[in-house]
Parts: sequence; C-alpha cells; structure tokens
Amino acid sequence: MPFRKILVANRGAAAARIIRALREMSIRSVAVYSEADADLPYLAEADEKHCIGPAAPKESYLDQPRILGVLDECGADGLHPGYGFLSENAQFARAVEAAGRTFIGPSPRLIDQMGHKARARAMLGRHGMPVSASSGVLEHNDLASRRAAEAIGYPVMVKPAGGGGGIGMSVANSPQEIDAAVTRARSAAMRSFGNDEIYLERYVRKPRHVEFQILGDRSGAVRHVFERDCSIQRRHQKVIEEARAPVLDPALLESGADRIVEAMSRIGYDGIGTVETLYDPDGGFGFLEVNTRLQVEHAVTEEIAGIDLVRCQILAAAGMPIGEILPARITLRGTAIQARIYAEDPIRFLPSPGPLSVFRGPTGAGIRFETGYAEGSTITPYYDPMIAKVIAHGPTRAEAIALLDAALEQTVVRGVKTNIAFIRAMLKHPAYVAGELHTGLAAELTASAEYRAEIAATQARLAAQ
Repeated sequence: MPFRKILVANRGAAAARIIRALREMSIRSVAVYSEADADLPYLAEADEKHCIGPAAPKESYLDQPRILGVLDECGADGLHPGYGFLSENAQFARAVEAAGRTFIGPSPRLIDQMGHKARARAMLGRHGMPVSASSGVLEHNDLASRRAAEAIGYPVMVKPAGGGGGIGMSVANSPQEIDAAVTRARSAAMRSFGNDEIYLERYVRKPRHVEFQILGDRSGAVRHVFERDCSIQRRHQKVIEEARAPVLDPALLESGADRIVEAMSRIGYDGIGTVETLYDPDGGFGFLEVNTRLQVEHAVTEEIAGIDLVRCQILAAAGMPIGEILPARITLRGTAIQARIYAEDPIRFLPSPGPLSVFRGPTGAGIRFETGYAEGSTITPYYDPMIAKVIAHGPTRAEAIALLDAALEQTVVRGVKTNIAFIRAMLKHPAYVAGELHTGLAAELTASAEYRAEIAATQARLAAQ
C-alpha cells in the first residue's frame, strides 16, 4: 500500500467514510475529534483517536497547529482532509507537506488557485471555460460592494471566495440588500473556512446545477468520471443529488466533460476535484467553481461507475498514474440518487439540534446508508446539521426514485426535526419525476399551501407516536 498510516482531519460522515476506505486498503487510520464528538460511533473504527480541543471549530477542526501536532505525534505519513473545514486551505496543505507528510488532495499550488473561487473563475475563463459576470475579491467597505453589484447588475449572488458547500451564499436583489448580504457572508466564511474574502457573481434564475467529477495524477493527466445533477437545493445547499443528470442529452454532457478535462489538463490539475457549472438551455454550461476535495455527493458517482473514489484519491496522492487508477473504459450502470438527511425544520430549513433518541437507518438491496451518528448521539449546534446520507441505486431512474422513497420511509429519527418529509415530497413532485430540475424547484415546493399542510400533518403524526 502507498501509505502506512493516514490521519483523517474531519468528523461525522466524512470521517466515517474515509476510515472505512482506509480499512479496506489495509492502511491504519487516525481519527481526531472535538470534545463534543467524543462519543460518536465511528471513532471506534479508527486505529487511533486523538482529542483536538473544545467543540467550537476554530478551537478544534480548524486549529491547524493542534492537528499538525497530532500528525507529528502519531507518525502518520499522510493526511486526508475530508470535505469542509481545512480541505481547501492551501496554507494547511503546505504545512502538511513541510512536515514531510502527504496531503491527500491536489497540490497546494492548485488548492490556492482553484480553492479560491474568484481566482479560479478568472483562470478557467482564460482557459476557455464560459464564465458569467463576476467581481474579484471585494474590499472591506460597503461602497466597493455596491459598485461591484451595480457593474454586474442585480440580482447578484454573494459568495465566500475561500470555500464552498453553499455556506454563506445569498442573493441580493437590490442595493438595499447588498450590505447585509456581504456582512452575513463574511461572517459565515470566517466561521467555516477561516477566510472572510467575498466575491459577487451574476445570479441566474432557475438553472440546473450540474457538476463534473474529475481526477488527475501527479503528472497532470486528467480524466472525468461523468457528471451529477445537484439542482435540488435549499438555502443554496444541495439536498438531493443524482448521477447521471436526467433528461439532458448525453452527447451534450460528454462535450461539456471533454471541455472541462481539456481546461484542467492545461493547468496540470492533480488529485480529485469537482468542476461545478450552471446549465442554462439558452447559454449552455457556465463555470461556477472548482472544489478541490472529495464531495459529499461522491457516492452517486461511485454507485453508477463501480469505482471507489476515496481509494482513487489516495492512489493519486501516492503518485500512481491515472491509467492505473481508473479503468480505460468506465461502464455506467443505472441511476443513483442521494438524499441528505438534516436535523432541520422542513419549512424554514433552520437547524434543529438535539439528541437522537431514536435513530434507525434503512437496509436492503440497492440502498447505501452513511452516517457519523448512532442512536443516543447528539446533533450539536457547532457543526453542519447533516445526520446521514441515503443513496439508492436502481436500473432506471424511476426505480431509483422508488427505492429511495421506500428507504426514507424505513428511516426513523426521533428527538430532532428532520427534512425527510421534504425529500419524500420532492421525490413525488411532477417536475422532479419528469427530470425537469432547476435550483428553484425546492423553493417552489415549500412555498405551496399543500406542502405546508402536508408537513403539519406529518409533524402531528410523529408527535403522537
């Protein structure tokens, strides 16, 4: 094996997934955890575990010196950052490399270029990717924000430059909204990524969010592993993802993927990554950003392609050539759909922390269930409130939808509110069933009186149980 021991610098479902891959590769794993996470079940699966501080992310999962200290203490020869936290922090990647260890992700140079969303847009635009109007990184004053928004034209999307996942994103529809939107985005960005840089981009109404999975080796050879549709979002964060993207012409998707591979090959991309685009029928694929890390939704690609992307990521970081990591031809099988189960109010989508007094996941053929929690665990207010991911894989899209709906019916969560009723309602929405997806579909569903009545009835039924 290319590594003897790897430290997993993350928590929850991300850490659990990586630890499982390491065990399957016969690589020893080192888990880190905050005081709030001390009882999470996946820690028992790691070969070693180390407490890295209090619950607050800045004092634990974002504390670079503390994590680097554990890396030195445990003697791991690699570090996997998972997703979120420090996964797109070039300074941290450089520090890992400076300590003589391997950062399992793209090189720090590329994290710096691609992980910084505003700089990535400029670079990919120079390499032929269509890019919508946007600002550079905004200065820390309201006048600069207003002028940048006016130059682009309202509405504008306000986005953190140093991280993704929909965190801190919001839409400003007028000059009266821009100042508050920028302030909120800066605060969320600093809290989640340790970087409060913000930029603006033109807001596209009702596009499809289509992302392309890529993998490069240390020589800069790049392949794609097809695409995912991630259009079903609330608060600009993905909730339901699927592979392949439904309805869209496969030839169109292949052309978009080839264009992305060409651009990423020119810059010598190495490691795993996801190129995110917005698809507008009138304008084609418009580049959004590159996420220089493993994605939460990677499982749907794994299911249809029969490939372990975490294993591929580790092998690429070890220097293996892409031709030995991926098969020469990838045969796709059926459709896979992932639902993210969150501890949140299914009307306003606000977090609902608390103890999981009852927690049972689904089982059965074609179902994959991933979580970092167990019955009795507590969803704290310190981190993202995702409880679990349910992935259904079927021969056809209709069968995958039916499998996922049945799996969600099996899933039992008590003690916190969840978005399960929202997901099941979306799976039955005529536009979703037809594959006519867009990023505003969730908002349209939740605004309806029928949906609100259904949620109220569901919550009353659960309260009576």
